[in-house]
Amino acid sequence: MKWILPFWFFTISFAAQSQDCDILITNGKIIDGTGNSWYYGNIAVKNGKIIKIGRDVNLSAKKIIDAKGLIIAPGFIDVHTHLEGDEDKDPMAQSFIYDGVTTCITGNCGSSNTDIGKYLQWIDSLKLSINVATLIGHNDVRKAVMGRANRDATPDEMKQMDNIVDKAMKDGAVGLSTGLIYIPGTYTKTPEIVELAKIAAKYNGVYASHMRDEGDSVTQAIEEALTIGREAKIPVEISHFKLSGQHNWGRSKETVPMIEAARKEGIEVTIDQYPYTASSTSISTLIPDEILADGQDSIKARLQRPDVKKYVTDYMIARLKKRKLKHFSYAVVANYSPDTTYNGKSIEQINLMKGRKHKVKEEALTVIDIMMGGGASAVFHGMGDEDVKRIMQYPFNMFASDASIRVLGAGMPHPRGYGTNARVLAKYVREEKVLSLEEAIRRMTSLPAQKFQLKDRGLLKEFYAADIVIFDEKEVKDVSTFEKPHAYSKGFHFVIVNGVLTVDNEKHLGVRAGKALYGPGSIPKGF
Repeated sequence: MKWILPFWFFTISFAAQSQDCDILITNGKIIDGTGNSWYYGNIAVKNGKIIKIGRDVNLSAKKIIDAKGLIIAPGFIDVHTHLEGDEDKDPMAQSFIYDGVTTCITGNCGSSNTDIGKYLQWIDSLKLSINVATLIGHNDVRKAVMGRANRDATPDEMKQMDNIVDKAMKDGAVGLSTGLIYIPGTYTKTPEIVELAKIAAKYNGVYASHMRDEGDSVTQAIEEALTIGREAKIPVEISHFKLSGQHNWGRSKETVPMIEAARKEGIEVTIDQYPYTASSTSISTLIPDEILADGQDSIKARLQRPDVKKYVTDYMIARLKKRKLKHFSYAVVANYSPDTTYNGKSIEQINLMKGRKHKVKEEALTVIDIMMGGGASAVFHGMGDEDVKRIMQYPFNMFASDASIRVLGAGMPHPRGYGTNARVLAKYVREEKVLSLEEAIRRMTSLPAQKFQLKDRGLLKEFYAADIVIFDEKEVKDVSTFEKPHAYSKGFHFVIVNGVLTVDNEKHLGVRAGKALYGPGSIPKGF
């Protein structure tokens, strides 16, 4: 006997089938990224998107995650990273994923690929476990046109730089970054940056800056960043906002009000920070800028001259005295390729290892030796915890690792590359109560997404990309330390990237579902 089913049967069956989802998250405390208080609810994920969220969600699913006792939050967005060159060392990006990060903004401090279109295409072909957006870096733009020259750009060189930035913004950069403490950015005058920032502004980009100084002249450096924002009419992001040097501790009482006043004026300025009292950068920052022009051969030739060596030594000693320190114990080598026994040791310790006298002049000569050998990355202990907390309480401040993808066992890097978000949630939210949990998550999610115009990220909201972290607020913890940096954070039980379960019960599944994210000025292919 042939059965003929009515039309409504197929309609209902199709509707029921279409309600099925890939992942259903149940019973957790939802903190949606807005800063609002948590609430109990379920979240349904299908085809990379959040399709339903609320207390009444009860769909069938391929994978059900019981989040009882856990926090469900948007995937964290790290606004200040340095992925370039390290992307394929660990495409699973475990140091970020295990810290709850699902999206990174790279190209910071003036350092980036200059062909942004090619870079983002490569990111999509590589397939990382995290999403990646990038800024176009001024230092590399300048190097591409005029090398490391210590002079102003000619009109023709300026036009070439304009064209690189213009193309980068069309190709998907989210803005322009500067590193004005690094060569050749340090040789650049403000009008050059304003001109390039105007191009980024034309495509609705952001100006992100590692300022010219974060210590003695920090207020002047902040004013320069604000001037660029004002003249170029571009949103400003001041990177790793801090006060360097013990003699500058407490000056956040000056610097944070500068940001507040600028916002009242109408400048769209925000800041970011890492939650540590030590920074990390090149050992070359101890050397006068003018010595660093024109490449390693030129640097080495200059440092071999007795008069230059004396000038550099005197310069370093004078700066140390200003810090009210007797030795270079605050500067610790993170990675020195010619001799890895230096890694994890201070300049003071390395100097003694070399059999030299325990004198500051000898330590300055040890820094010069390291520079002659090609330089090193280093960790600098020199910030006050009260400043870190005061800056952290500013509401338009985001958290950032200022790190690349870490590889277990490689060097002695700053622990921020493993534990930035977990440290905020453990030390500053749970233990010291500097921030509420909801506010900390807003700073890690919707505020970064708004700033860098990642339009469907940063919130737990229907039809948004399903980037989701599920963690235990009572056990989340940064494990990485300065002495033993190579350790992943604990407490992030599940991580979902673009709707794909990437971490299951604190174990990375090897899944690489990340993709390139394009800025607001990008022109789609075919147009």
